[in-house]
Amino acid sequence: MATKEAKLNTYRWQAINKSGSRTKGIIQASSDAAAKAELRKQQLTNIKLSKEIQLFGPSKKKITSGDIAVFSRQLATMMEAGVPLVQALEIVAKGHENPSMAELITALKMDIEGGASLAEALSKHPLHFDDLFVNLTAAGEASGALEALLDKIATYKEKTEAIKKKVKKALTYPIAVLVVAFIVTAILLIFVVPTFEELFQGFGADLPAFTQFTINMSNWMQSNWLFLFGGIGGAFWVFSQVKKRSPAFRRMLDRISLRLPVIGDILEKSAVARFARTLSTMFSAGVPLVESLESVAKASGNIIFEEAILEMRDQVSTGTQLQLTMAQAGIFPPMATQMVAIGEESGALDSMCAKVATYYEEEVDALVDSLSSLLEPMIMAILGVLVGGLVVSMYLPIFKLGAVV
Repeated sequence: MATKEAKLNTYRWQAINKSGSRTKGIIQASSDAAAKAELRKQQLTNIKLSKEIQLFGPSKKKITSGDIAVFSRQLATMMEAGVPLVQALEIVAKGHENPSMAELITALKMDIEGGASLAEALSKHPLHFDDLFVNLTAAGEASGALEALLDKIATYKEKTEAIKKKVKKALTYPIAVLVVAFIVTAILLIFVVPTFEELFQGFGADLPAFTQFTINMSNWMQSNWLFLFGGIGGAFWVFSQVKKRSPAFRRMLDRISLRLPVIGDILEKSAVARFARTLSTMFSAGVPLVESLESVAKASGNIIFEEAILEMRDQVSTGTQLQLTMAQAGIFPPMATQMVAIGEESGALDSMCAKVATYYEEEVDALVDSLSSLLEPMIMAILGVLVGGLVVSMYLPIFKLGAVV
């Protein structure tokens, strides 16, 4: 189980390497023992640790995937301009607005100054640099084309971040509006309707059924609002915990989400786009297909796609063509499968996968825009029914009284 960011500590270390030379650096770990265990794996002896800072404590700003994407582009730009790696890291760290990210980059710089390669330094921070990032960096260092590989990583991170934002927008916009509608309705029931109830008590006549229903709902809300909001908050907390701890529950949610109207289409196309983008990036860097598919599975963002891609990896390792495994998986659109088939047959799998990724990224853009256009009138109708219905129910007795007069 991965260590939570809030429990990571930063240690400066000094040790003797296998050649007998003294070396030093910075490492992140949950405890002194964990730090020493990690350093021993690197065949270091006579280890001395000093705990320096709490990198990701509560007062620190969280490091996001967007921060990693920006760092990738900045480092790639510096390296392409001919700036030495250590100096480039120092410049990027000093110019970063997020203190936690600046400290992380400084930790990378210290490890490299201590003799580690960039890939080795990155691998010490798995919470922020995944296997794909580390593997591509290692390939770039081994081939002497680190600048080009960093540019590929930066482009990949920027593309994946863009599509994540699109999907997030599609999911959060309707939820946010419905939450606002619920809060507005609750405020009206708790604070506004009781004022009208006091007014109606002086009428001395039976209230319309709709008005009486609203008043009864207001009375219930006033008595139980704390339990209602607490129950909703508790339900969300339980949901998040079960989702975090239960793969079976996540699998069920991902399967259901893929079947939702419009939303399911967006999630499916975004997963295909990530699959194609990641595979293109890995394969163009010279990473073997079987190894690439393992990183692709982790980057898919959907457990249904992840399991299918891992099954594809096992089939490819036995000699089956990628296009056949995609067709057998039954989750990839025919066009994606056909384009991959063309790429395999022509020996241009990386460029064809890039075209597939671009196509489905544009499809996601179009779907998100159409979803927004579709939801706006629906949301306005929901708000109109909720708020307008409450207003009408409160004015019905006044209209009735006016008609009698």
